[in-house]
Amino acid sequence: MDWNSGTSLTTFVHAEKPIGWFLFEGVDENFEPTLVAPKYEGTSTEPGGSVKGDDLSRLGYKQGTVTKLSGELIYRQAGWNGFEYEISIRWRRSGKTKLEGLWSISAHDPTKPKSATANVVTLQNFNSNFKTDYSSHIDWWKIFWSKSSIKVPNALLEKQWYLETYKFGSAARKGAPPISLQAVWTADNGKLPPWKGDYHHDLNTQLSYWPCYSGNHLDEGLNYFDHLENNKPNYIRYTKEFFNKPGLAVPGVTTLDGTEMGGWIQYSLSPTVSAWLAHHYYLQWRYSMDKDFLKQRAYPWLKETATFLEAVTVKDENGFRKLVYSASPEINDNALSAWFSENSNYDLALMKFVFNTSAELAHELNLADDEARWNKIKGEFNDFSLSKNNVLKFAPSMEFNQSHRHFSNAMAIHPLGLIKWEDGERSQTIIRNTLHAMDSIGPDWWTGYSYSWLANLKARAKNGEGAAKALEIFAKAFCSINSFHVNGDQTQSGLSKYTYRPFTLEGNFAFAAGLQEMLIQSYAGFIEIMPAIPANWKNVSFKNLRTEGACLVSATRENGSITEVVLTAEEEASIKLKLPFEKYTLTSKGTSKAVRDGNFLIVQFKAKDKIVLHKID
Repeated sequence: MDWNSGTSLTTFVHAEKPIGWFLFEGVDENFEPTLVAPKYEGTSTEPGGSVKGDDLSRLGYKQGTVTKLSGELIYRQAGWNGFEYEISIRWRRSGKTKLEGLWSISAHDPTKPKSATANVVTLQNFNSNFKTDYSSHIDWWKIFWSKSSIKVPNALLEKQWYLETYKFGSAARKGAPPISLQAVWTADNGKLPPWKGDYHHDLNTQLSYWPCYSGNHLDEGLNYFDHLENNKPNYIRYTKEFFNKPGLAVPGVTTLDGTEMGGWIQYSLSPTVSAWLAHHYYLQWRYSMDKDFLKQRAYPWLKETATFLEAVTVKDENGFRKLVYSASPEINDNALSAWFSENSNYDLALMKFVFNTSAELAHELNLADDEARWNKIKGEFNDFSLSKNNVLKFAPSMEFNQSHRHFSNAMAIHPLGLIKWEDGERSQTIIRNTLHAMDSIGPDWWTGYSYSWLANLKARAKNGEGAAKALEIFAKAFCSINSFHVNGDQTQSGLSKYTYRPFTLEGNFAFAAGLQEMLIQSYAGFIEIMPAIPANWKNVSFKNLRTEGACLVSATRENGSITEVVLTAEEEASIKLKLPFEKYTLTSKGTSKAVRDGNFLIVQFKAKDKIVLHKID
């Protein structure tokens, strides 16, 4: 940051340490930083003393104090029920016109082990300096950016993808809390963040982690699972108290420690929340092929979720399993009509996924009794409810008849992949007609994340033009100048009747996943290169996007034809590739064996082996 006076500020938050550094240059000898504390007292109130709007004073905290020492500022703020946080700033002069310093923030919960205070953290790191720590900070980001890259002939989409990937690297970090509605960012306006900045598991956290799998950032995604595992005892407590059932259910809206916060019941207390979270466990396993993760985390989560869903469902007069009360997130708002006496397609898709996947993972672990149990139950669910035009309904008694931001009726298409384009004409008809119905009814009550999700859906339908259009609308109309998703149509051009601007992150991350879905897909049992790109994207390339089976893929398209594909296996695996060209040369680095089977190449990979395919004209 440069001022006309000649003063400049360079600052960064360290990639690995819990500190931020700042360097002022061109300042006079009397210059010192100031800490402007949040204002918890003295903000505007209504007549009679009630708090106006969402000012921070709604929290009822007694204003903290700033302590000033030589080259140091400390702010301590007490919160609720013994919680407190501390901000520490230290600085020193470096020559006559330079001043460098660092800061840290620490939070302290009396129910958790005592951690180092911010003041201790800054003292411990003060023996380093701006230049040294900046170097190690940059080294971390170099490794992060080496994980994957893309190049597409649409400058807007390419730029937005890199911005979203940067946000993901900033917000998803092992050892830190997972991505919430606003994660590490919020408006510095003296207000509470939208929706209190908590964890919403009816869509928000799930969409936020979509890009880590094919984007090859599995390590950054692990903090999601760490959070869920750490909170599992609290979820089990909630399952017993609210449902009085065995197994695992997760509240749809929670605090940091997993305690239920309430809200509209059909999503905040939905019985299928843990099922959608189970999909992420499955993806982490499939994209990593980490047997320890499968055994210690993925299968236990699936098994406990399946146990709960088995217990909470009943059989109807035809012998099909159903929830006594089913819903679709936020459909019909908070009215009695939000509840159905038959399974909504949303709940049904999630339950089908859980039992299908539990059987698959039990088979992988040679748990024959479990596999037989889950296979029996998965056959006890009926088919998805369709209109006479083969459009996925919300529920058997409710057509897809309204514009709505949450595409809950289409969960079976994406993200769950239970209805696949690759399965043939019937599935293609359902996918095509469901997406046509969404387009026909229109986006009146969509938000930005709806367009990002639509791009993923259209990519699954191999509709590159439609996917790219949805992503362009998101980037142009539903993001602020700083690239953050602000929910409403900022152009006010009819792309949504929502024109407000509360900031949430899930639309940003679903955007990145949507562009990746256009470039590579592997959910159907084989790898498909650039399955959904517009015809006029003549020159496209990407490096090290990841697929199921723990395979890293790089590919190049030149003058409208894919010319090179590189496959690298992280683990020993059988990988099936849909060939993007008829004739090719194959170079193998290792002992892996490749056999052509029609339009497919089947490779028996050894770990760390690589094959390179070049098109022959």
